[in-house]
Amino acid sequence: MNRIYLSPPEVGAEERRMLLEAFDSNWIAPLGPDVDAFEREFAERIDIGHAVALSSGTAALHLALLLVGVGPGDEVLVPSFTFVATANAVCYLGARPVFVDCSSSTWNIDPELVAAELEDRARHGRLPRAVVTVDLYGQTAEYDPLLALCEKYGIPLVEDAAEALGSTYRGKAAGRFGAAGVFSFNGNKIITTSGGGMLVTSSAELAERARYLATQARDPFPHYEHSAIGFNYRLSNLLAAVGRAQLRGLDSRIVRRRRINRSYRAALGHLPGISFMPIADYGEPNYWLTCILIDPDEFGVDREVVRIALEARNIESRPTWKPLHLQPVFADSAVVGGSVSASIFDQGLCLPSGSALGNADLERIVDIIREQ
Repeated sequence: MNRIYLSPPEVGAEERRMLLEAFDSNWIAPLGPDVDAFEREFAERIDIGHAVALSSGTAALHLALLLVGVGPGDEVLVPSFTFVATANAVCYLGARPVFVDCSSSTWNIDPELVAAELEDRARHGRLPRAVVTVDLYGQTAEYDPLLALCEKYGIPLVEDAAEALGSTYRGKAAGRFGAAGVFSFNGNKIITTSGGGMLVTSSAELAERARYLATQARDPFPHYEHSAIGFNYRLSNLLAAVGRAQLRGLDSRIVRRRRINRSYRAALGHLPGISFMPIADYGEPNYWLTCILIDPDEFGVDREVVRIALEARNIESRPTWKPLHLQPVFADSAVVGGSVSASIFDQGLCLPSGSALGNADLERIVDIIREQ
């Protein structure tokens, strides 16, 4: 049978048309009219002042942390339950991540643990340079208490919304919280430019600085003059054209992924030992991935047995993120809590959730899980 992927890209005639238009215009080199238009349309979509198109979500996160002042020797509070890129960007700047566990009710960074950690650090005069949140699997973090804490202690917040384009928190779009937000357009995200990312901010000054640093920090001279270290981080015009077409189809992708999530819940939610990632009542996720927990004592087999059974039928599924405090590369890092994310990883499985997943394939997945 044809392979079913976890979250494959979905492209069609509009992406092809806009890509070829950009190609035929000879705007092949980085930057161009499609980059400008993509930034403008993206900013309008999430109702924020400025968007800067970049080569990856990781590049956007690196720049965002640099823009808020993170540097060598600093500490940054980072969720432990996330993809490694969130912490890697901290390390690029010579800073150290301090990992904070998630809440069992949202799977996102636990505001109560953040509050306790900041209170303790304030007493000892060692506040972190920044707090990074992650909008996990398309569900935003709980921003009201987190923003209040950051304001109380004078600490900037950076929002890693890589997985959450189209999600909302109390009616506001993901990416609008904190000093800067970042998105990923990697091939498995809800929209893709093959590879790419976006930094968004309400600050014209931060956006201008991001563009400057992302284009090798070239100063305004006819020759190449540089007074700062920069990066080659801008998105190409061709990929921006694909992104513009993808953005136009975002709403329909969210509708389909919501339907897929609801179908899984209806088909599997009554089974003993199967539970789903909770949906917080403070917002609406984009349902990027549907994730389940499998309790082996109740279900009869563990997560790995189910994953291997799916793989044997040419179906890709994946364990939920392994917490970063359990990763070998971060073995010596500080961690606040950790048992909740470790438990989710032990039992968690991400199911195929691509926007184009058909009913027959979804039923095939469900049947294999039920057979275990």
